[in-house]
Amino acid sequence: MTTPAAAGSSSPTPQPTNALLSRSAIFLVATINPGEGSAAAVRSLCADLAALLRSIGFREPAENLSCIMGFGSAAWDRLFGEPRPAELHPFREFRGGSRHAVATPGDILFHIRAERMDLCFELATQIMAGLGDAVETVDEVHGFRYFDSRDLLGFVDGTENPTGQAAIDATRIGDENPAFAGGSYVIEQMLENMFVGRPPGNYDRILDFSRAVTGNLFFVPTAAFLEDVTRGAPPEPVASPAVEPSQPVPPVPDGSLGIGSLKGKPRS
Repeated sequence: MTTPAAAGSSSPTPQPTNALLSRSAIFLVATINPGEGSAAAVRSLCADLAALLRSIGFREPAENLSCIMGFGSAAWDRLFGEPRPAELHPFREFRGGSRHAVATPGDILFHIRAERMDLCFELATQIMAGLGDAVETVDEVHGFRYFDSRDLLGFVDGTENPTGQAAIDATRIGDENPAFAGGSYVIEQMLENMFVGRPPGNYDRILDFSRAVTGNLFFVPTAAFLEDVTRGAPPEPVASPAVEPSQPVPPVPDGSLGIGSLKGKPRS
């Protein structure tokens, strides 16, 4: 199967992986349930995400609502097939002394950011309502800025992160994998730096006071890839071979906002 990335423009629009730090954030990690219907629902959400983001962000444009959508290795094979990003693979656990970066389930990552939590919550609610019973949420974290940008342990995180063009060069794929130029990888190199250290032993001292409970590797394709992704979707199975196959019809959400739960539990 040929994915949109392989036929994209020479300057694809990336997802906002380098957006500025915000006061509020929600991280959602989900697994995709069995069945082609579940995969079709995820592909449909890929194509709708930009419009959904615009419709919610339009209400408060100064609050800088953004969202990135990333995919794990197994999910990529299931949703998109070949070609695949060169360095996407199942997450490998890291150990350094008593420090352990665990591997946990995860097919899809949503990283939602804004200056206000209500915008993050609304977008997360709409996303999970659109996906319905196609996925199960396995991790959900709500973040907020604590006083002068410190975390709850008193650390100011990210002081050594690159900025500007240096941040773009460090995070986005270029000529080394041209079919996926403009995309980014989430978690693995950072975790190796934190748990093992570069050079080894120069690990993140926050791990002397904390313990990792999740770990995964995701690939974040370009915004153009997401908007065009249904063009590369495999057709739904047909009941009779005598009938000409048609393009898959994405499932229609029931319109509910799902207020009260972002975990996509079945509604009675």
